[in-house]
Order: sequence, then structure tokens, then C-alpha cells
Amino acid sequence: MRDAACPLRGRTAVVTGAARGIGAAMAVRLDRRGVNVALLGREGSRLAAVTSSLSGRALCWEVDVTDEDAMERVAGDVRDRLGPVSVVVANAGVAEGGPFARSDPATWRRVIEVNLIGSAITARAFLPDLLASHGYYLQIASLASIGAAPMMSAYCASKAGVESFAHSLRAELAHEGVGVGIAYVNWTDTDMIRDADQHPVLRELRAHMPKPARKVYPVETVAARAVRAVERRSAAVYAPAWLRATQFVRAAMPPVVTLLSKYELPRLERKNTFAATGLLGAGGRADTTGSERSRSGQPEG
Repeated sequence: MRDAACPLRGRTAVVTGAARGIGAAMAVRLDRRGVNVALLGREGSRLAAVTSSLSGRALCWEVDVTDEDAMERVAGDVRDRLGPVSVVVANAGVAEGGPFARSDPATWRRVIEVNLIGSAITARAFLPDLLASHGYYLQIASLASIGAAPMMSAYCASKAGVESFAHSLRAELAHEGVGVGIAYVNWTDTDMIRDADQHPVLRELRAHMPKPARKVYPVETVAARAVRAVERRSAAVYAPAWLRATQFVRAAMPPVVTLLSKYELPRLERKNTFAATGLLGAGGRADTTGSERSRSGQPEG
């Protein structure tokens, strides 16, 4: 059932990484609020399935967020077919784990390209619409934006980068009436995280975090908080809510993590040899084997 009282009803929202996980769950919730949803991602069949489950006006495009030309074409197509964009959710992301020295340079670079550069390309492509509509841009970040962890150097670097990018963009656009928010999320029950737990290096990493920090949260819970942030044009949203407290101790986190890692990593490596994981989850595999159609920016529905 669609929510007639939502302030976003009738407007158009773009969600990247919408084939699964947080992006798909946000698309569903936005649709229920009467929003016209443009779903962007690498997995055409998954995007089409999510789109077909929505009750309102929704279309999907199979596109690589790091392809500037394709994203420009998609932005124009979304505008023509669904109307001017009022909301952009930069959610597309990939991850890999393992020791930096043993990581594949191309895979490491790809995490930065998708998570950080892809977010910037997304913002650039849809910024004319957001300026015209005095809209709202939500950057999906992470606890990794606040406190870096060993064995996840590319992911942590990319998420710290998107946090800084969003802060800078907010300052630039405040006088233009465009809102910019950051969603800090923790471990969420997605294909990426389920795949991470299959690798000893990442399973052990999560197991040695404090109890609240290692809990995996339902994707619907995280998506619900993010959509409320969109409705309120929030500067920041935390899922779960306790993540807000980490902002007050973030300066102390690196030395604490370093001290624990100094003693724990050698012990853990005696049990399991740490190796690079490659891109994680079905979304990571789809990014690795993306089709030529994904670069063409053709609509899927």
C-alpha cells in the first residue's frame, strides 16, 4: 500500500546499487511512499525483478556507476521518463578483504573506483536535477568511515573518502538549497556480509569486535532508517542508532585498533592463513563480470 501522506509523494528518487541489499530495500520503501523510483545497478535481471515488485512508477537501468558517459545518459533518460530527480541515494559499493600486501592491485583499485569515484560520478550526473529541485543527496557510508579496521584497507579508505566528499559537497551546496546527508551503517544482512563470513580473515575480524559492533542488523531496519533520513533531509543518520556515539571517540579508535591488532593478528594468522578475498558477494561478482549492456545505460523496464 502506498503512503499518501509522505512529503516525497510524486517526486523522483534515484537509488544506485539497487539490485539487492540496502539499495533494493530502500527502493521498496520509497515506492510505498509514492515516490517514482529509478533503480540503477549492474545486475539487469535482479534490477528487473525488484522493479516489477514495485507498485508505482519505477524503471531500472543496468549501468556501471564508474562510467561517466553512461551515467550522464542515464541521468537524462531518468529525467525524460520519470521526471526531474529530487533525491539521489549513492549506495552502490563493493568490498574485498585480506592483507594489503597480498591484495590484487586491480581489485583494490576497483573498490576505490566504485565506492568513492562512483559516488562522485553519481553526484555529478544528477546534480543539475538536485539544484533545480532543491533536492537531497544521501551518501551511504559506514562505521568504516569513522574507524578503520585491518584487512579492509580499500573499503575503509573508500568509505572515509565518501564521508569527506559528502561533507565537502554539503558545504558547497548549502546556499543552493540542496541537502546532503551521510548514512553510517554497520554490519548489515546482505550478500556481501554473508560472503564475508565465509572467509576466515573477515569472520575473525568481526568476531573480535565489541559485541554491539559485531552484530549483523536486518537490511529492512537499516533501509527504514535511511528512508526516514531522506524524508527529513537529515545531515546524518546512524543504523544502528548507537553508532552516533562513535563520533565522540573516533580520535581514540586508531591507536586502540592498532594495539589490539598487534597482539591479535599474529595469533589469528597461526590458525588461518590470511589471503585476499576478491570482491565479495553476488554484487561483487556481478561487478567483476559486468556485461556490455551495463555500460550502454539502456533502460530495463
